[in-house]
Amino acid sequence: MASKHWISGALHALEESLAPVPHESNEIDWKVSLSERKDRLAEHLMAFANHPNGGCLVFGVGDADAHLEAIDQKAAAGIANTLANLGRDAVEPPLAIDHAVVEFRGVPILLVRIPEQTNKPVHRRGKSIEETWMRSGGTTRKASRHEVGALMLHSSAPRWEELRASSLLTIEAVVEMLDLDTVAKLLQRPMPNDMDGLAHWLVDEGILVLDGRGYYITNFGAMAAARKLEQFPSLERKRIRVIRYRGTNKVETIDELAGQRGYAVGFEGLIAYLRRILPHSEVIQQSLRAEVSVYPEIALRELIANALIHQDFSITGAGPMVEVFDDRIEFTNPGSLLPGKRPDRLIGTTPESRNESLASAFRRYRICEERGTGFQKVVQSVELFGLPPIVFTPMEKAFRVTLYAPRKFAEMGQAERIEACYQHAVLQYLSSQTLTNTTLRERFKLHDKQRNQITNLIGDAVAAGRIKRKDEGSGKKFAEYLPYWA
Repeated sequence: MASKHWISGALHALEESLAPVPHESNEIDWKVSLSERKDRLAEHLMAFANHPNGGCLVFGVGDADAHLEAIDQKAAAGIANTLANLGRDAVEPPLAIDHAVVEFRGVPILLVRIPEQTNKPVHRRGKSIEETWMRSGGTTRKASRHEVGALMLHSSAPRWEELRASSLLTIEAVVEMLDLDTVAKLLQRPMPNDMDGLAHWLVDEGILVLDGRGYYITNFGAMAAARKLEQFPSLERKRIRVIRYRGTNKVETIDELAGQRGYAVGFEGLIAYLRRILPHSEVIQQSLRAEVSVYPEIALRELIANALIHQDFSITGAGPMVEVFDDRIEFTNPGSLLPGKRPDRLIGTTPESRNESLASAFRRYRICEERGTGFQKVVQSVELFGLPPIVFTPMEKAFRVTLYAPRKFAEMGQAERIEACYQHAVLQYLSSQTLTNTTLRERFKLHDKQRNQITNLIGDAVAAGRIKRKDEGSGKKFAEYLPYWA
């Protein structure tokens, strides 16, 4: 059953078109029955799809005197089926329409809803974009060249997440293919009890798009909630892969696991799997021995979520990867950094994503945040666990973040120490504090007797242009430092 949240607005527009003097409007077109001229019907569909906020064809209202004529269910089904087929086959881009049989002034009539399209002009399939129609003065007419240009100015291409990932489905088939119970739990809301309410919710969530005869699962819906991504052939290669290697290179593979579920509904299972396979160390907590992962879980969560959300889905044949080595974990996603983004400025910067629906959903599902604090949390946890600095590596068509296993200060190279110094300065700055010899010693978990080593490191970081003195007038002993860009 179709979602019907648009009906009240359509009935209100119909009431306005009937009083005080009956007249068709740009939002409403009356029909007694279905015309045999399919080309003209397609023109009506194009006109409403190009019109702001779309419009409705109303079957059961006489064109001449606005008298009402009852539409039975069989006739309504035939009309809706014909128009749905025209919306898919006769116009570009294809339209997803909705319909409903409602009682109006005691008479059953058919409402066919044609929503406004973001990608304009909607035009006749196989023809130039100038073969398009629009609503004007309550009628449907061909658009002028100037009007075609205006439609193009108000056009926006659909985002990848809004495109269709499935064939036309019933709501029952949708329930079979998507793990909606988990989505509801992530949103901390109850599942609608009836199919109509469920469909309404899924359309509003962007998981489905509506067609007159059923529903399409969107790319976003499949990537977030699929029970099995292999059921969506166009998305199968986007499954996240976890690969374990023996040693510190890729010569010998221990095993490889490809995720089966959608990113959101499978996220906790992925984290649990990583916790099982990653190395642990034994610590004493409240007089009891406990096994603790050598990698902070918050860092794993944020870096995996980042790889999933910020990947470039237009790159075919490649998906996000988590590669586990003896000394590090590499998180790689398809797609280079967005224009204007620099690797050393990612910590604490304003968030920007190619995939806004996925990013917003992960926030609402409480998997991650959209406030730009993800990498800040990663650096904070890295310092708490005594790990080397994280490494950002832009590649031609991919982006990689590397998380290293714990190493002592003496075991780090000078370049690593300087980068750790810079990242600590950024973390301090974002907390309205400054880097000092004391805070940096605490970051590396060094004793006060090693103050001179930290003093030398700070000097090297300043010379490398990674940090700068906050106040040149103060002495070195109490000097405070900021990131170079602060």
